Amino acid sequence: MICKCLIVDDDVTIAENTAEYFNMFDLPTAYVTGYDEAIAFLEANEVSLILLDINLGEKSGFELCKRIREDYDMPIFFISARKSDENVLMALNIGGDDYISKPFSVNILLAKVKTVLARYEKAAEAMKAALEQPGSGTVVGEDGRITVSEGLYLDTSTHKLLRGEELIALTVMEYKMLLYLTEHRGRVVTKDELLDSVWEDEYIGEGTLSVHTRHLREKIEKDPKNPEIIKTVWGVGYMIE
Repeated sequence: MICKCLIVDDDVTIAENTAEYFNMFDLPTAYVTGYDEAIAFLEANEVSLILLDINLGEKSGFELCKRIREDYDMPIFFISARKSDENVLMALNIGGDDYISKPFSVNILLAKVKTVLARYEKAAEAMKAALEQPGSGTVVGEDGRITVSEGLYLDTSTHKLLRGEELIALTVMEYKMLLYLTEHRGRVVTKDELLDSVWEDEYIGEGTLSVHTRHLREKIEKDPKNPEIIKTVWGVGYMIE
């Protein structure tokens, strides 16, 4: 099942009514009411965006967001009655892309979801085109591999990272980010440039960028706290030398 939007909310009335409204306007939407249901749904279906409540019974939406970010890279919008700065910052710092307070206008929410989905689909098409016609800064071998650093390669056919014969799974955005930095190696890529060129989404902020950079370093650096591949140029952005 292809589901453009998955609502995860323990308030059945809100979840059901929002899903029904989205479906009326041709946005395929489903809902679940708990942590385990959400994980099971994601494993069985293709989901493009998640609307996530913080309160989910025994486990919180924060826990679910962290779990989702281990394997998936779709936009996550937190929707909650909690309005404190602490909760908003927590949501954004763990990988949330937006924070919407309850009560919300369902028609405005629908418009925002459609806008973000359109931008993500456009970015995916652009990435596909870039792989078919690599930029001048990328050297693609006959086996479809791009050298990131010594012994470390991006496989453009599987979108995975290879260290020797070891395959390292990357999320969609981790792959796109690493590919962009590799294509522009030798110069500083600003945070704004990454947000504009990789995410192409005005709703994404530096918090999400920092989370993806940290996760990427954990996969490719010998010591993520002292990175040798993806260097930080403080106050500006990142670069691969």
